Amino acid sequence: VQLQASGGGLVQAGGSLRLSCAASDRTISNNAMGWFRQAPGKEREFVAAVSWRGGSTYYTDSVKGRFTISRDNAKNMMYLQMNSLKPEDTAVYYCARSIRSYGSSRQTDYNSWGQGTLVTVSS
Repeated sequence: VQLQASGGGLVQAGGSLRLSCAASDRTISNNAMGWFRQAPGKEREFVAAVSWRGGSTYYTDSVKGRFTISRDNAKNMMYLQMNSLKPEDTAVYYCARSIRSYGSSRQTDYNSWGQGTLVTVSS
């Protein structure tokens, strides 16, 4: 499967962005999906994940209450709604498909990755 992330951009602190991840086929419908991010000079880290049917979601502590992950299997899409953005959210955001049906924060559980979309939050 090929994954295409989009929706990044420049936003002021406190603003919102919605990231989208488009899959090339329906093979994602049985897999959990996740978002990761990599800030300049830092390692890639887990942001959020959603189970294969969308019923369970998982977040890293720093984004809980601000970000919402969702998916639409009928459209082969996944989303990340990001509200109350902070400068420390600045990073390249990657979407990924898990080898499991339920979400995980472990990068080794993901076997397909999108190319990334840059989110820049100005103070």
